[in-house]
Amino acid sequence: MKIIVLAGGLSPERDVSLISGAGICRTLRENGHQAYLLDPFFGLPYDSDRLEEVFDLPDAGLGLAEGIKTTAPDLEALRKSRPDQSESLLGPNVIELCRMADITFMGLHGSIGEDGKLQATFDTLGIHYTGPNSLGCALSMNKLVAKQIFKMSGVPTPRGTSLDIRTKDTPLKDLGYYLPLVIKPCSNGSSIGVYICHTEEEYADAIHQSFDIDHTDEVVIEPYIKGREFACGIFAGKALPLVEIIPKDGVFSYENKYQDGGAKEICPPVSLDQETQEKIQRAGEKAFETLRMDVYARADFIIDDSDGEFYCLEMNALPGMTPASLLPKAAREAGYAYNELCEAIIQESIKTRY
Repeated sequence: MKIIVLAGGLSPERDVSLISGAGICRTLRENGHQAYLLDPFFGLPYDSDRLEEVFDLPDAGLGLAEGIKTTAPDLEALRKSRPDQSESLLGPNVIELCRMADITFMGLHGSIGEDGKLQATFDTLGIHYTGPNSLGCALSMNKLVAKQIFKMSGVPTPRGTSLDIRTKDTPLKDLGYYLPLVIKPCSNGSSIGVYICHTEEEYADAIHQSFDIDHTDEVVIEPYIKGREFACGIFAGKALPLVEIIPKDGVFSYENKYQDGGAKEICPPVSLDQETQEKIQRAGEKAFETLRMDVYARADFIIDDSDGEFYCLEMNALPGMTPASLLPKAAREAGYAYNELCEAIIQESIKTRY
C-alpha cells in the first residue's frame, strides 16, 4: 500500500508526534508498504508532476524526527520559520499526497491532529485515514465537553468547570472549588500546561500560564486527586490490559513522560486486583462508546488514595505510538507486536469506515 504518515504539525505535542510517526513509518516500510513521513504544517515543496516519486524516496521523510526534547516546542518560532508564511495549517502538497495514498496514517497528537478538523476535511475529500472519526476526535479533545458527556453516561469522572479569556480573572472563592486544584488547557495533551495548585498564588499563576500555551482560549479546573494513574487502551471497542504509571517524582509531567527513567510503566498492574482492573476496563470501553469513537484510543484513569474510587480523567483520540508508548505496551501484552499493531490499526480503520 501507498501510505502517508502524518506527524508533527503546529502543536505543543509536535516532537512527540514526530517520534510516533517515524516509528510507524519505519515499521510500515519494513512490512513492505511504500510509506512516507510528512509534516502537515510544512508540507513538501515538490514538483506536482512528480509527486508519485515521493512514495519511493529512500529517506522516506524520516529526517523530520530528531528526538523528543524535555520541553515543549516553540510554536511561534516554528510559525516564523515557515518559508511561505501562509496562515494555512496545511503546507504544500499535503492534500495531494494524502489523496494519492491508499490510506493516511494519523501519527499526529494535539490541536489539528486530534481535534477532528483534519478528519472532517479528509471525510469531505474522500481521503482514507486511520484512527477515530472526526466527531469522536472533536468530543474527546475538549476535556470539559468529554467530562460532561461522561457524567451524563455514567462514566465516573471528577467534577470540573472552566474559565475562558473573559472569565479568567474570576476569584477562586466565586467558583465553588477549593484548593488543591488541577489547572489544564481544555484541548491539549502530554500534560503540557497542567499545574497542581496548593495556594491561591499558585492558582493565579497557573491560570495565566495555561492561557499562554499555544493561544489556549479555555482552561479546565478540577479538584486535585492524589492517587495511582492507569492507562486503558481501547482497540476496536475492547479494552486492552491496563498500564500502571508510576512517575519518579509523583507527577506524570511532559518531562517525565518523554525522558528516560521519568516513569515506571507496569503492564498488567501488579498493585490492582483483577476485579478492579476489569471495572476500569469496562469504564474505558463505555467512555470510548459514549464519545462516539471508533478504531482505537486511550482512556486515562486515576484511583483516589483516600477512598479507592476510580475516575476517568480524559480520552486520547490519537495516543502516543512509539514502541515504548502506553498503547503499544498494552497491545503487546494482548498479543500484538508493534508491527502487527500498526497493520491492525490500518485494517480496523478500513473495516470500520470504508
